[in-house]
Amino acid sequence: MALPVYATPLERTWHLTYKVICALIFLFLMAPILIVIPLSFNAEPYFTFTTKMLHFDPTGYSMRWYDLLLTFGMQAPDAARDGAWWSDVWHNATWVRAAKNSIIVGFWSTILATVLGTLAALGLSRPEMPYRRLIMAILISPMIVPIIITAIGMFFFYSNPCSPLAAIGLDVKCGRLTNTYIGVIMAHAMLGIPFVIITVTATLVGFDHSLSRAAASLGAKPRTTFFKIIMPLILPGVVSGALFAFVTSFDEVVAILYIGGPDQQTIPRQMWNGIREQISPAILSVATILVIVSIGLLSSVEILRRRSERLRGVTPA
Repeated sequence: MALPVYATPLERTWHLTYKVICALIFLFLMAPILIVIPLSFNAEPYFTFTTKMLHFDPTGYSMRWYDLLLTFGMQAPDAARDGAWWSDVWHNATWVRAAKNSIIVGFWSTILATVLGTLAALGLSRPEMPYRRLIMAILISPMIVPIIITAIGMFFFYSNPCSPLAAIGLDVKCGRLTNTYIGVIMAHAMLGIPFVIITVTATLVGFDHSLSRAAASLGAKPRTTFFKIIMPLILPGVVSGALFAFVTSFDEVVAILYIGGPDQQTIPRQMWNGIREQISPAILSVATILVIVSIGLLSSVEILRRRSERLRGVTPA
């Protein structure tokens, strides 16, 4: 906001100082993220800026680490890059396999979290819902409880989901959910549900429930009312919650270390393995890609938030 013309020199000085402080805070927060991007183009296997990079010498920059994301783990990385080579990439490349697992787990966990979170938010938004605050606190507890505690609890429970039945004298074995895709998807969905509940609940704050009563008085069935009236109005909040759930699943590493097995290697877990086994700038390349994807998703969330505000009449169109 511009200063008024009658501002005193002291006020102008403070205004300039305030801008400098804000810029420094922004730089402090963004520098660790932005510095990864140029380092991912380093031609040398180092995590520091080389002399050639500092002097903007083209030979100091390379795409070798992005190429390594495709060739690492292949059976014939030096073969001609034809259809067989790309088939080898798709089936054998370690990072590509991790990306496929991340997308598969993220997609299905997002669907599950969005459905369950939206239904929970609809119930919690009703004034006649008993113990709303207690239920809300329980449902969003995965956001509050340290993830390591949640992951350990999920590990012991998923190792034998029927173990609570032993408390009533039933010794039932119903299989393991650890080291399975179903277990990983359920774990990630549990971590994503709180984000869906919060965003959808915030959208329902401005929802006029008289619209539902009017639809019911005109003979509309509850399913018709939901899909024709409620869903179009809360859709931006639902999509925003789904995006947050997907990002949570895509970036999650602690739960996958406990729940996942060798076949459920996701990108964060592969990065963790790479840091433990061999430090390679290829990790910086993956981090750069994740930063770009995160920026795109967060931009979509902001666009949907503004659209939701316009639909609710909070801000002018």
